[in-house]
Amino acid sequence: MEYFPVEIIGNILSRLGAARDVVVASLTCRKWREARRNHLDTLTFNSNDWPVYDELSRSRLEVIITQTIFQTNSLQCLSIILKNDVRFSAAPVIAWLMYTRDTLRLLHYYVDTPNLNILEKCGHQSLELLDLAENTITGFGSSYQRFPCLRSLSLTHVHISTLDLSNLLSACPKVEVLNLDDMDFDTSGPEFSMRLSSNSLKDIHIEAIQLREIILEADSLKKLHLKDCNIGSFALLSNETLRILELDNVDIFPLDIGDNAENLEIVEVSNFTTFRSDFHHMIVRLSKVRRMSLCFVMFEDDGDEFVHTEATSACFPHLSLLSLTDELRQELKCGLLGYRQLENLVVLELGWKMISDSFSDWVVELLERCPNLRQLVILGAVSGVNTHEECHTLANFTTFIIRLMRKYLRVDIQFKYV
Repeated sequence: MEYFPVEIIGNILSRLGAARDVVVASLTCRKWREARRNHLDTLTFNSNDWPVYDELSRSRLEVIITQTIFQTNSLQCLSIILKNDVRFSAAPVIAWLMYTRDTLRLLHYYVDTPNLNILEKCGHQSLELLDLAENTITGFGSSYQRFPCLRSLSLTHVHISTLDLSNLLSACPKVEVLNLDDMDFDTSGPEFSMRLSSNSLKDIHIEAIQLREIILEADSLKKLHLKDCNIGSFALLSNETLRILELDNVDIFPLDIGDNAENLEIVEVSNFTTFRSDFHHMIVRLSKVRRMSLCFVMFEDDGDEFVHTEATSACFPHLSLLSLTDELRQELKCGLLGYRQLENLVVLELGWKMISDSFSDWVVELLERCPNLRQLVILGAVSGVNTHEECHTLANFTTFIIRLMRKYLRVDIQFKYV
């Protein structure tokens, strides 16, 4: 390895990533130390890589990180992800950010640092990814293009007002990915709502958030994922670019995605509660959907009439994968999926939360509508089957499936029980 160019050695050290491994490896010889100083581009301080970090004092950690960072000249990716409720002083963190501001492209910083608005110190540079957790952001102004190169922004358990978040997003003219997880919003304002606007945003993930209202203006948005949220109302204003919609354990009254439903290709909904009429109006417009999963969806009536059943009968000409759970059985009878054949459906997944004798009839009804089906997957909860009656029902269903397999030889039938 003595003949390796110093640039190659720097690339090897960068692939190690973990700061301790980099330091140990660079002790090999003078050439490796030179590679660390001039060609190392990735450095990670993570408790998962070296649990000893959790045992060190705050001051000792600050010294180790300072010494390691200051022995590099071209750092592009810096990750500081520590556990055990570590709190850093503002001064050393400012020193790290100022030292790397001309070269840093990716920053992952998961440490509570009181009396420091980290955005003030890492703005006006070439950051492309900013991933913050356990921090506080206050008084963020509407400075134009403060993060001109930022493409990905992730905030986890960050204390911030919805206004400051809106200003922050506006200061990122090229941002394409936004992740908001378990945010600690400042609710001192008159309205517990959030309005976000971005012309470049393509992918947004919102998790573990409670708000009265969210209005999202995003003309280029392609993917919307909401998880573990309780939102009074959600409105998406975009240029009909949305292709993927994922809703997991979400309550929204109402949900409004406008005309985006017409261009959706993938819809995955689970443990979701909303108004019946809103959901019906969205489903009826899914003319381009290819994959659709509707599991454990619950409705509340809002006084509006159902969508007319004939209006739904022309939907889903491109649908190839469909996943349903049995609480939607009544909705299907009311025309939620229309009544025509699902000609292009090749994979059908059907599940139950509590098995009943009528589940078998439902399976037959759907199979008869899928002339080109290749695979049927039964998703069932059997851990709660305890009584003699429940065991008898499960045994009858097993017998039914065996007969079904003999009739539909072209269909591969699989079981996934929990």
